[in-house]
Amino acid sequence: MASGEVFDPKTKSLSVPRVNLLTMFRLGLFQMGLSMMSILTLGVLNRVMIQEIAIPATLVSVVLALPLFVAPSRVWFGQISDAKPLWGYHRTAYVWVGAAIFAIAAFLAVQVMWQMNVAGNSAGTWVWTTQTIGWTALLALVFAIYGLGICASGTAFAALLVDISEEDNRSKVVGVVWSMLMVGIIVGAIISASLLRQLTPEATVETLQPAINRLFTIVPAIVFGLAIAATFGVEKKYSQYLTRSTLVNREDSITLGSAWKILTASPQTGIFFTFLLVMTISLFMQDPILEPYAGQVFKMPLAESTKLNIFYGMGLLIAYGVTGFYIVPRLGKRRTARLGCMLVAFCAILLGISGFTANAAVLKLGLFFFGLAAGFLTTAAISLMLDLTAAEAAGTFIGAWGLAQSLSRGVAVVIGGTVLDIGRKLLPSLELAYGLVFALEAVGMVLSIWFLNRVNITEFQTSTKQAIASVLESDLD
Repeated sequence: MASGEVFDPKTKSLSVPRVNLLTMFRLGLFQMGLSMMSILTLGVLNRVMIQEIAIPATLVSVVLALPLFVAPSRVWFGQISDAKPLWGYHRTAYVWVGAAIFAIAAFLAVQVMWQMNVAGNSAGTWVWTTQTIGWTALLALVFAIYGLGICASGTAFAALLVDISEEDNRSKVVGVVWSMLMVGIIVGAIISASLLRQLTPEATVETLQPAINRLFTIVPAIVFGLAIAATFGVEKKYSQYLTRSTLVNREDSITLGSAWKILTASPQTGIFFTFLLVMTISLFMQDPILEPYAGQVFKMPLAESTKLNIFYGMGLLIAYGVTGFYIVPRLGKRRTARLGCMLVAFCAILLGISGFTANAAVLKLGLFFFGLAAGFLTTAAISLMLDLTAAEAAGTFIGAWGLAQSLSRGVAVVIGGTVLDIGRKLLPSLELAYGLVFALEAVGMVLSIWFLNRVNITEFQTSTKQAIASVLESDLD
């Protein structure tokens, strides 16, 4: 009898044991680690590069968005983990290798950043030279590799969740793991803040360097350890991949071109995904500028600005629980999503106004409410997305949603940094420059409502199922 297999008396055959709640929480450690890495890049490096090193915000946002722009590689990593086991594992080895790559790349990115500072600030202010261009290109390469590591590890992990779960318990597995993602935001912020607590707002780059180096040595090592602890032994004991892989025309064999045909065949599908695209961009536009906002406008030290993610994460956690169990059942998914867009727009305006108070407590309160509104909207939007997905191609839609989310977040990061640079050049104060980004977020949310109002749910369900059947018939027969 193979490892992990048990005898099922009902079917009188060998079967794989069902994953238990403890294993679900253990798997969540991986997602927790990913969100901790996100805190390092978008919660620490953006602040250091924009404020302390004074690299143009547009350049910083483009570089930080590169891990998101390599998201199309997820399709290839998913297919290769299906077809080519590594060290005898279809998923686990890819998770570990990917985690090692992004952990090492994160540390190397910081070392390149210090070299950019030496080359670009030799005259006391940022200047473009042959050296700075070279170091910038190297930093972009390192961040692209970091993104590929995230894609390889994250895609294999997501496939592992499918392999170890059944239809009747998959939502529970995903729910537990997703909650741990939010826990990682809070834990990552606490660890980063504690390791940087000795730094003051006036800290020089020379003072910052050893503290940041220590942070980017300890946290990536912890995250790599979490990746191993989360997945060790799980695939061998619980995976049902071998029995599923014998199915003809497996859904995960659909190519990117076929998936695109499915997603664009119906006008309603296009309208709904446009809503998701605009919503996601508007929701994450503040990502690259939040910590610099706290430092430059509110005069918060680096450790304190990093802890802002705690307030945002707490809001998200509360909203995820309350919205799914109480709000959506009462209001419905579409009305909840519409209300969520309005709440996010209001909270974005609140964050922009908080800069004129120069009161950190107002900023923290605004972020908590923004987290509540974001969790409210995200829960409704994802629920709506799942509700409007035909079972025949559920994986295609979920995979495309992950790809669209990554690309949208990348665009959002670039827009946020670019708008900040434009605002600093055209507007008379930093408060107005940062406020311009938050105002644009609010406008984007209003535009999202316009697209959402044009989605016909009944027509979406009917036409999408027909489109999927047509494309699958022509492409997979």
